[in-house]
Amino acid sequence: KIGAAKPLSLVDDEGEVEDFVYIVPNINQCAGCHAPNNTTRELAPLGVRPRHLNKPYVHEGEAINQLTLLEQEGLLTDLAPLETIAQNADWTDPESSMDFRARSYLDINCSHCHNPVGPADTSGLDLTMDAALGPALGVCKLPIAAGSGTGGRAFSIVPGAPHESILQYRMESTDPGSMMPELGRALQHTEGAALIRAWIAEMDGTCRS
Repeated sequence: KIGAAKPLSLVDDEGEVEDFVYIVPNINQCAGCHAPNNTTRELAPLGVRPRHLNKPYVHEGEAINQLTLLEQEGLLTDLAPLETIAQNADWTDPESSMDFRARSYLDINCSHCHNPVGPADTSGLDLTMDAALGPALGVCKLPIAAGSGTGGRAFSIVPGAPHESILQYRMESTDPGSMMPELGRALQHTEGAALIRAWIAEMDGTCRS
């Protein structure tokens, strides 16, 4: 309830060890993520959406759609036809487009807060899959409530320039006053940051102050 600081170590695929201190959120910080509607402020679990599960994976040696399996196990009822359910990309799949992979990554990792009614609604940033490519998604968007978290950058996303983009800066930062998400992490997700960097780098356009 009062939070804690836990020394931990991360071992990557190459066996490299990185020591860090994980800050366990206290009870008063729960609503920072677990109040999906910033108006009602009712606490709720965070979890995946149907579009995140609408794909096959190997279960007991057989490839089966995750939604189909949940229905077979009695955990879902009245499942709509799979072809009518939206589907996100596997962000690690090089066969999918860069845009689809990056948008899918931001959707599952960031959009529970960054949506029109979420805990980060005051940011004006919408990272759901339904957001149009433009200021709502962060492209040439001026910051509203980032404070020092801008890292001195002018726009959330500057097409072709990840090093000038607030989104990139906040994903890579481990400064508690700048990093995103603000809670629940102490390290940079290197692979995710690299994906978003590549996505921004291939964007076309120019921001005007």
